[in-house]
Amino acid sequence: MFLNQAVSAGPQFFSLVPLIVFFPLAGLLINLIFGGRMSEKAIGAVASTASGLAFVVAVLQAVSLASQPEGTTVPLVDWITIGELNLRWAFLVDTLSVTMMLVVSGVGTLIHIYSIGYMHEDVRHQGDPGRFRRFFVYLNLFIAMMMILVSGDNYLMLFVGWEGVGLCSYLLIGFWYDKGKDGIGNALAAKKAFIVNRVGDFGFLLAAFSIFWAFGSFQFNEVFADVPAAEAAMPGIVLAITLFLLIGVTGKSAQIPLYVWLPDAMAGPTPVSALIHAATMVTAGVYLITRSAPLYVTVPEAQNIVALVGGVTALFAATIAVAQFDIKKVLAYSTISQLGFMVAAVGMGAYAAGMFHLITHAFFKALLFLSAGSVIQGMEVGEHHVSHDPRLKKQLKLVGGQHIDPQDMRNMGGLRTRMKTTFWVYLIGALALAGIFPLSGFWSKDEILAEALHLQPAVYWMLVIAAFFTAFYMGRQIFLVFFGEPRTLPAEHAVENPPVMTIPLIILAVLSVAGGVLNLPGIHSLSDWLANTIRISEEAVSLAGGHAVLVGEFNPTIAVTATILALAAIGLAYLIYYRRYQEQLKLPAARRPDDPLRAFAGPVFSVLENKYWIDEVYAALFVKPYNALAGFLADAVDWRFWHDWFHDTVIAGGFRLLSRLLALRIDLGVIDAVSAGIARFLQWAAGGLRQIQTGFVRNYALSVFLGVVIIIGYLILR
Repeated sequence: MFLNQAVSAGPQFFSLVPLIVFFPLAGLLINLIFGGRMSEKAIGAVASTASGLAFVVAVLQAVSLASQPEGTTVPLVDWITIGELNLRWAFLVDTLSVTMMLVVSGVGTLIHIYSIGYMHEDVRHQGDPGRFRRFFVYLNLFIAMMMILVSGDNYLMLFVGWEGVGLCSYLLIGFWYDKGKDGIGNALAAKKAFIVNRVGDFGFLLAAFSIFWAFGSFQFNEVFADVPAAEAAMPGIVLAITLFLLIGVTGKSAQIPLYVWLPDAMAGPTPVSALIHAATMVTAGVYLITRSAPLYVTVPEAQNIVALVGGVTALFAATIAVAQFDIKKVLAYSTISQLGFMVAAVGMGAYAAGMFHLITHAFFKALLFLSAGSVIQGMEVGEHHVSHDPRLKKQLKLVGGQHIDPQDMRNMGGLRTRMKTTFWVYLIGALALAGIFPLSGFWSKDEILAEALHLQPAVYWMLVIAAFFTAFYMGRQIFLVFFGEPRTLPAEHAVENPPVMTIPLIILAVLSVAGGVLNLPGIHSLSDWLANTIRISEEAVSLAGGHAVLVGEFNPTIAVTATILALAAIGLAYLIYYRRYQEQLKLPAARRPDDPLRAFAGPVFSVLENKYWIDEVYAALFVKPYNALAGFLADAVDWRFWHDWFHDTVIAGGFRLLSRLLALRIDLGVIDAVSAGIARFLQWAAGGLRQIQTGFVRNYALSVFLGVVIIIGYLILR
């Protein structure tokens, strides 16, 4: 019935939107039930097809919106009915939700296809081919949960998807839970991500409770329509809601202070890093703020705080990335930094600019993560080749050991000639991230900078400096990984990966080059598209003093300045990591520095390398006190007090005391005494009766005679 109503309300494709969740669910169920009897290619094909069909449904929704840009809601079933609260499980199809659907399913499908080749090697490298099926079940579940998040028409349905992707991230980050430091390192990384996100989710819950308290509803349209009335009735409630939502955003989108989980999330297989940290889970916070734009524009204080959090995070994370050696850790801190750009943009009210950067970042960061995975697997294959060649294995022992970390950039070098496809796509992704014209990152990053200069000058300077560091650390990574001579035998014998991995990289590289056309200056296709959903009253904005910019202006001065800074940063990286580093490689290994920047920066480099010791600070402030409290509660309260004293002394001792009372006083003193008294009476009576049992006939005859006399006497007297 509901679907028929949706069909009559608009183009027929709207009724297909539930399939955007059902296809991934069907894919995971097929692999879960029948995957044990299927080949790896079949399992990967099922999962990739499920995600691909979700993308097709998203495209059909976009086609439908072309004729009905205001969108529609497609209810599926009644969900929660409690008193006046009546929530439906309904899909909101508008330009914002469909944009997210396209990005998630499109990039997600490419990651699924890439994963077929990557996981084929990875499960064997890790020694457990049986987990191949499990990986694709988790990937499909992740896509399904993300689709629920972006398609829900109310905050509660959004929260279901929000928690679902949190669960999936835990499963995927800890996929190799028995690997890592001490055999539990990956499990600890997954736990860290899960716990930190629960802190952010608590903020989301507080926001949801406040929304229902103020508005009596979770529906987006009902909440946004009543913002002025709710603020008039309960001054400050909208500010509280937006700040509570920000707590959730800092957790899910890895912003200060809850960003610490994301670098550790690199413990998961590389496709997981691309899926979580490029286009899906970490962008959920940006989507949440954009969806809640009618709330944020009425409280400029919240907008300023969000923009400041984003700006500080962008700069802070970019500085850390400069001094990391793990190829994936560099990209992880880069992701935190770029998310800072997006959060700063939507915080300032530049919603189209923030969403534009979200889309382009999904292209080039997914490309970079998957390309990093290609590099890592190429190194692992090279190490495998070396370890199985007796001559090379002997040489490997002479230079320092059996195993070389395939993710440490200091062990790479020279891969440009050995992994040519990976090199070129990686270079495109790096230049796009650095914001080099005319790649997609140039257009989206500069649009954010232009809006920041106008709306938040302090945030603008943070983002400019962060952009400089971005270009520098990407130049550093390119020169360390691909240029010069191989610094280890595995790098010398690294090989390119099969087409099932490189073709998705090429597609993402094309998108990274051409993605800027989505919102070119003067055309503003994406801005006009999103304006159909993000409808904000200019009168309400002016009265509240907030900011809302959907169509930004191109600033040539900022574009030229940012490009010059990016090129200067890349040039600096060239001088330090190509010319100088190649000269230092000629030195004996004992005198060779691990990073030439250390000689320039000195202790500053150590601070950045150790990530400002934030993890150690958190450990001292939160983890160790929590563990100490947990230990106290477990040992002193639960064991010694509750178990040893209360259980053993109070309960067990009381039981023993009561048992002795019942046994000695009641059982022995009363019950046994009565029984013994009866026995003694019967014994006495029996002893008396035994006296008349003489055994002589004359005595028995006399007794009979006396009895007869007594009876006759009684009868006579009567």
